[in-house]
Amino acid sequence: MKQVQAVIFDLAGTVVDFGSFAPTTIFVEAFRRGFDFDISLTEARVPMGLGKWDHIKAVGELPEVAARWLAQFNRPMTVADIDTIYDTFMPLQIAKVGDHAELIPYTEQVVSQLRSQNIKIGACTGYPRAVLNALLPALKDNGFNPDYVVATDDLIVGGRPAPYMVLKNMIELGVDDVKTCVKVDDSAPGIMEGKNAGVWTVALLLSGNEAGMTLAEYQAADLATLAQARDIAQKAFSHSKPDYMIDTIADLPTVIREINEKLASGERPS
Repeated sequence: MKQVQAVIFDLAGTVVDFGSFAPTTIFVEAFRRGFDFDISLTEARVPMGLGKWDHIKAVGELPEVAARWLAQFNRPMTVADIDTIYDTFMPLQIAKVGDHAELIPYTEQVVSQLRSQNIKIGACTGYPRAVLNALLPALKDNGFNPDYVVATDDLIVGGRPAPYMVLKNMIELGVDDVKTCVKVDDSAPGIMEGKNAGVWTVALLLSGNEAGMTLAEYQAADLATLAQARDIAQKAFSHSKPDYMIDTIADLPTVIREINEKLASGERPS
């Protein structure tokens, strides 16, 4: 009987860094340091999940950002500009990513439960390898040590929303059937990555980029505030059409049970 063989997690906003603040705050700082140009935290969040060079490019293409850039510099943003911002971003992110390495609540317990079911744990990220290598020791110290991890620049063919990081995880983990694999992510490009790989996809609504709440804000929020944040996140995921949408990783075990039931009855990801 087919059962889930592997779960592949995104990192920031999924298992670590509640609200996905490590990359977003650094993007704001990189634009400012590179060109004395201001973007908002909300603008920095829009393309979250892409590789970081592509993320900078996508922020620059936002109509409101492009208009401000043209007004400030009398020309559109160029590839050289993106390179400059990226080169500014990288050392800042490497230096500060460890400051955002606290695991999202229940990550250790959920991963332990998955392992008890002989489910392998993979991970992939929009972070480049240099940033990932700075983050991994802190993650391990805090209790998250996946069996395999792929960075967005590890593969020549590129990262999200293409399926290659998920498929590389599956190869290295020895997963022999895409429909026995689950991708968990807090961003639409990460969900599309899983959809394009043909695996089950689980979107996280409240712990990551779309809600953009700190852990303290989440824990203090009333039901109406959470419902509003959940609705915003659901709309952000509407085009990627995840198989499941849950609040945080704490809700994942129930989803895994449902997927196992579907696999037993011959169903496959949508």
